[in-house]
Amino acid sequence: MPDNAGVTRLGWLVGLAMLVLVAALAYVLVVPGPESETTAEVTPPASTASAAAPRPATPPPAAPTAPAPVTGSVMKDYLQPPTVDAEGEGARPYPIDLAALRAKMPDNLYWSLAAPTTDEAVLKQREDESRRWNDAFGRVQSGEATEAEIRDYYARRRKVSEDMLQFATTVLADYGDQLPDRDRGLYELSINMHRTRLSEYPREEEDAQARRREQESRRAQWRQGQQAP
Repeated sequence: MPDNAGVTRLGWLVGLAMLVLVAALAYVLVVPGPESETTAEVTPPASTASAAAPRPATPPPAAPTAPAPVTGSVMKDYLQPPTVDAEGEGARPYPIDLAALRAKMPDNLYWSLAAPTTDEAVLKQREDESRRWNDAFGRVQSGEATEAEIRDYYARRRKVSEDMLQFATTVLADYGDQLPDRDRGLYELSINMHRTRLSEYPREEEDAQARRREQESRRAQWRQGQQAP
């Protein structure tokens, strides 16, 4: 983590963008994208419909899989420290005291998940962490996770959103009147996104536990069928 004197506005914008990205990735992990939705069948023209061969039965959809994690190389390129600020004026300090923020929130996950850095060890840790929780997401969505794994997964999600919310709220409380309008707007966006995510986690966790119970019931029925004479 660079010291505050050497941090330029663009450097802080990188960290701020990562703060918003953490919230946005939560939606990526939960809300299916267009590629995961059922594609509508296109009806052929009347002149060719009768000649078309019968279509085979559509197989059941596969169990949802976890999205690919953000790679270390992408993170590294994105987090390179700039030498000039966003307006191209020469480097200048950003009006936020990193040391003061860290003293207030030493255990906040912002420092390990979103703060700008070029430290290879930190980037590797972030990549491994992303892969681990993406794997957990795949198990949760497919109904393969245990009851404890589901609880742990959503406890982690809540902790991330709570910490990012705390960080953004503290920045605005301490430095909001010194920030450019665009930067302040991004912090407000992060706050709104994480508040929304926190309100959605209880329902998502209940849904995940329901999928688990359904899967367990199906497995039990299958075992009974196998044991029947």
